[in-house]
Order: sequence, then C-alpha cells, then structure tokens
Amino acid sequence: MALEDYGALGDGRSVALSGADGSIDWWCVPNLDSPPLFDRLLDPEEGGRFTITPVDPFEVERRYLPDSNVLETIFTTGRGRARLIESMNSGTAGRLPWAELARRVEGLDGTVAFTVEMRPGRRANGASPYQSTIGRHSVFHVGSVLGLFLHTDGFTAERADEAVKGTLTVTQGRREVLAIVAGEGEPLVVPKLADIDDRIDVSDAEWRTWSSRVAYTGEQRPAFIRSVLALKLLLFSPSGAIAAAATTSLPEGIGGTKNYDYRYAWIRDAGYTIKAFLAAGAQAEAKAAFTWLLKRLAEKDARVCYTLGGELVPDLTEIEVPGYRRSQPVRIGNAATDQHQHGIYGDIFETASCFVGCGNILDPSSAELLSHLADQCADAWRKKDAGIWELEEPQHYTMSKVSCWQALARAVELADEGQLPTTCRDRWERERDRIADWIEEHCWSEKKQAFVFYPGSDKLDASLALAVRFGFDGHDKLARTLDAIDAELGAGPYHYRYSGVDAEEGCFLACTFWIVEARALLGQRDRAQAALQAITTALDRGVGILTEMADPKTGAFLGNLPQGLSHLAHVMALDVLAQQDAC
Repeated sequence: MALEDYGALGDGRSVALSGADGSIDWWCVPNLDSPPLFDRLLDPEEGGRFTITPVDPFEVERRYLPDSNVLETIFTTGRGRARLIESMNSGTAGRLPWAELARRVEGLDGTVAFTVEMRPGRRANGASPYQSTIGRHSVFHVGSVLGLFLHTDGFTAERADEAVKGTLTVTQGRREVLAIVAGEGEPLVVPKLADIDDRIDVSDAEWRTWSSRVAYTGEQRPAFIRSVLALKLLLFSPSGAIAAAATTSLPEGIGGTKNYDYRYAWIRDAGYTIKAFLAAGAQAEAKAAFTWLLKRLAEKDARVCYTLGGELVPDLTEIEVPGYRRSQPVRIGNAATDQHQHGIYGDIFETASCFVGCGNILDPSSAELLSHLADQCADAWRKKDAGIWELEEPQHYTMSKVSCWQALARAVELADEGQLPTTCRDRWERERDRIADWIEEHCWSEKKQAFVFYPGSDKLDASLALAVRFGFDGHDKLARTLDAIDAELGAGPYHYRYSGVDAEEGCFLACTFWIVEARALLGQRDRAQAALQAITTALDRGVGILTEMADPKTGAFLGNLPQGLSHLAHVMALDVLAQQDAC
C-alpha cells in the first residue's frame, strides 16, 4: 500500500498505522521503539496485521475527525456503506496504563460484510506467537507481550494458534466493536467492551479539547492543527522525549539502501519540535521535552540522538524481512549516535532561547550546563563534523558553522538577559564574530552567488534556508542563496537536500517548508505564499500525515512516518506567515 494511504493513531506511548484498506499494518507494543506487534508494512506476506476489510469491492473516503487523532474511514460497496472509527484510546485522566486499540464499525445504509484477521507478527522470526486460555479468555503471546482480542457478538471468530479470523456484517444502525488490549511483562486488564467503545468518544473529546487550546489563529488553522496533532503523537509521554518518526526502515528511495530507524529522539528534531510546540502555545509539551533534553545532556556527553528512555542508541543491525516494496536492508538502531554534529549546539541554544522568550526561566543547574556547552562550542567550531545530514565524510559544512554561530549568539543574548552566567560572555561574543567572518571568507561563492555546502565545493545545501530563521547576518546573500537552491535543488514544488543526492532519494519535505519560512522572513511574502500553496497541493494525497520525502515525479511519499521534521517545518512556516498577517 502507498505510504500516503496510511493514517496514524496514537496514545502518547505508541503509534499505529491504519491503511485505507482497513488494515493496521504497523504497531509497536507497548512503546514506539518496542518490537512491532504488527509489521505488515515491512513484511507484506507474512507480517502481522489487524484487518477489517469489506468482502465486496469498495471505495474509500477517509479523514480525521475534526481537531482529533481519531480516524474515520467510510467504505462504500455495491450493497451499502459502513463507517470505521479507529482510536488508540486514552481516558479522562490521560494515557491508560495499558495499550488499547479500538475499532468501531457502524452500518450507514444497506449491508456491508467484512473479513477480519488479527495476526500478531513474528518479530522477524525472533518470536513465535501463540494463544493460551487463561480463565475464560483466549490470550495471545508474542515474546513478553500478551494481549486480548475483544469483540462484540456480531463477529464470528475462527481461532488458530497464531491468528484470529472471521467475518462480521453491519446494516444501517448496527454497530460492532473490535479491540486489542495489550501489555508487556505486567498483569493484563480486561476492560468491558462498552467501556472501550465509550473511550473512543472520550479520546476524541480529549483531542478536541487539547486542539482548542492551540494558540494559532491564522486562516490555515485546520492545516496547522493537523501538523501539531501529528507532532503530539510523537511525544513519548513516559519520558518527554520526541521521536523523529514512528517507523523504521521505510526507504528514502524505492529499492535503495537508505532505510533507517527513526524511532529515537534527535537533539535537532527535539529542539525544532519544542519551538513548534511553543508556537502553538503548548507550554506543557514544550517544557516536558526541554526538561528531557537538558537531563540527557547533563547525564552524558552531547549526542546526536538518544533512545526514548534516554539511553544510548543501540548499534545498527539488519533484520531478515523483505522490507517495504522489497527495499533492503531493513535496519534497526542508528549509526548517527556515534557522529558529532555541530548543529546540536545551535539546536540546544535556540530551544533555550525560545523557552525563555515565552516568559520562562532557566534554573541554575540548567544555566550552568548551557554555559559549559557554549564553552565547548567556542572551542569545537573550527573542527570538521558530519553536518546536519549526518554524512559519512567529515567536512567544514557551512550549515554547521552557522549552527555554532547561532549557539554563541543565543548564549550571549541569554547572558545579557540574566539567564546565563556572564563569566564567559565576552569570549562567546568574540567567537561568534570569528565564525561569521570565517563563513563570509570561506563559504560564499561569487560564481554560484550562494553560500555553498562547504568551502571549496560548488554544491548547495537546502538546509541553509534555516540561517534566515536563526538570524544570521547577510540577508542579501541569504536571499541569493535561496534563489540558487530553488534553481539547482528545486523539483517542481519540492526540493532535494543537497546537490547530487537526487540519484539516491526523493525530495525532503522539510526543506521546502524551510524555504517558505525563509522567504517570508526576508519579506518575500508573495513568493512564500506561492511556494506554500504549491507544496500544499502536491501533498494533498491522504489524511494529512507526512513522510520524510516524496518522489517529485509521481508525488509518492517516501521515508518514515509520521515524520516529525516535516510536520514541524510545516508548523513553523504557517506560524511565520500568520504572524506577518497579524502585523
């Protein structure tokens, strides 16, 4: 199934992907980074799934319920129409202490028959699912995960050792509920089906209440809300970490080898997402994520990414499953954890600056930690690094130098505001200015009329659009750099990350939104609006969940999803344009 045909469900702990054919094809239980209970996304023939699919040929209409992460699918067959409502349930007091995936089938008119299958995955043949009878319940087991498949009386079940299959039929006004309740290494609650059914509506109400408090008032509010709700799904509530995406190994190019695990928390993505939450007025989420980030930095050396529990990311390994559309290898873990990226300094200090800019206060231990990081940045900026794109060849990447400039510029500002100690303030200012001079001397190309990827290169890097947001000097040169990026890296409404990467992957959605934001900040409002309209039209292919990339020739989505970087870049572009409208 095409990636754009999936919707995402979540409860603040994990995310399930539901396809337009009525199949849950991805769900890690109990956490975002746990092994998947359903993994048909990566193993189409043998993978785990939970399907509710019409028997007859059907057409589909899909949407999220307004201001909610509860998903609605309407199936139309030659004999009738039925509605499927899906939710990862929560309660009135917040996230449930167990995983509860609820699916309600309602007859709208005529008669619609469905086939149903619930088949747990085998964890790439690392586990052998089975069922046992405990009391009056049939319990399924996958490793240390155990769960229940619950259903109302209209479902006729045939149980096998690994799977549950059966049928159900709805007519106008008839309603059936099917649900999975699961946990790992803990006693399992057996809720009443009526309570599970009620919690679908409770969850919808909770999402709508949360959305109603989002501060954005621009004309693009529905689109803004949809992206903020997607970001909310990636906030891992047990720790406050923000996952980069909810999946692993979805290819950046079909048949290619760029298939990575994004179920971890990147410093970069966390920092940008915190700013997006602050733009939305979601102070609680921003504070939780910022606190998590500072604690990780205090416990360990600054790393590119961490697990959602705050540990070091495990080594990269490959698992033996076919992969999405046969794209190999399928990987878990991530090698980026061992890289150094200067961008982490800018990301951390930009986050602190935004947090303080909303009227908040840094505590003494956080201020001391940030001061030490500023000192590190003042020494480290002259070294090569892996860059924002986590490349294998270390270079003096221009964007990395801009990020170091950004970090020290924010550190000086925080010190001047009394948020950081002023002991090293003058040193930070001196190094900030040295970095700016170095970039001007080494990274500008008269021939390209742009800041280049790194000194001596004739390649371009679309992430340099972020330099406008960061307040880097030389706006005239940044405007010309945007023009060069559009000319060389643009592909219709999309943009590639950097020169020469088009042979390996699709276009990176965040880059286009960064360019929209940058043009708006440079006063090029008409061009920003036109670019936003073009990319919005191109991405109007599903229910509003964005991947990392898209194929510029077909528009097909590529990469992991929901992709936090795509959604947060969308949020920031909309926020900047709305602020300008309000002025």
